[in-house]
Amino acid sequence: MIYDGGADDWSAEDIQSVLEPVTEVSRALVAAGHDVEQVGVLPDLAWFDAIRGADLIFNLCEGIGGISHLEYKVASAIELAGKPYTGCSAWTMTVCHRKPLLNAVLQAAGLPIPRWHVPHDQTVPETFPLPAIVKPAEEDASVGIEQASVATTRAELEERVASMARSYGGIMVQEYIHGRELAVAFVGDHILPLSEIDFGAMPDGAWPIVSFDAKWKPGCDEYVGTLPVCPAKVTAPLEESLRHVARAAWRTVHGRGYGRVDMRVDPDGQPWVLEVNPSPDISSDAGLVNMARAFGWSYDDLVSHIVDAALAHAAVGAAPQIAVLRHDGQALRSGEHQPA
Repeated sequence: MIYDGGADDWSAEDIQSVLEPVTEVSRALVAAGHDVEQVGVLPDLAWFDAIRGADLIFNLCEGIGGISHLEYKVASAIELAGKPYTGCSAWTMTVCHRKPLLNAVLQAAGLPIPRWHVPHDQTVPETFPLPAIVKPAEEDASVGIEQASVATTRAELEERVASMARSYGGIMVQEYIHGRELAVAFVGDHILPLSEIDFGAMPDGAWPIVSFDAKWKPGCDEYVGTLPVCPAKVTAPLEESLRHVARAAWRTVHGRGYGRVDMRVDPDGQPWVLEVNPSPDISSDAGLVNMARAFGWSYDDLVSHIVDAALAHAAVGAAPQIAVLRHDGQALRSGEHQPA
């Protein structure tokens, strides 16, 4: 099992947040009869020698020294070593963790993506719809997302774009979609019950968004105001629509192992893809774990299914599937029949 080995400036809380799921998953693996070695990933590459003797790598590494965009390089190294590993491929991580690239790939596949723009010169077209939300282009876990991220006027948008560009460099502006926020998760060949964020307890005047505080600061107003509900209460047609869009998005990014597609549903019932999250958090209180429990799995069951998915992928070969676009814009996986 590999995980981020940390950095000199990490606090005790930082270390605990990384080691908690490591401990939980290790316990589940040992209970299932596996021999487990925990290896922290550091820039010195000593960890690379450690993994070459393993039968399977359980990849819990979300970066190196807390730098999340290095996550894909760890997966690339495992692929170079030729070892089977859990979760998504380096290619999928590369695409999904670069929001403009993800949007371009999904949009090319004909999927519903809110209008978006990359303000390279810190300008946004006058025709861009408001409200709009400004996001770091290459961060995940809601880093950089706060109430001020949503702009309702041109002046607010310009100010936020300039501020975020100074802090993060690359940024993306996206049309804000009013409506419900739901997620569809995949583990191997299984689709888990839908989950929804209930924003009913958000403070008056607050935007119903999952900000950094809402995810990572227990007890604060936004954390309390973003309540996951699983299974989500949706009509059968809406559930089928969400599953259809999520499956298409997951296949388009060559998703495998486990992942989650986050969407908004506007007042007309149209789903819009916001994010595709490869190998999301599997701490015992994480959203994916709650979805698995709603499916009837225990935590240990989830861990075992993740291992099974990795072994099944290794058994059929690790060649990535190539997405081919049909004339109607829908994606076909390599090997599927193409109509004449």
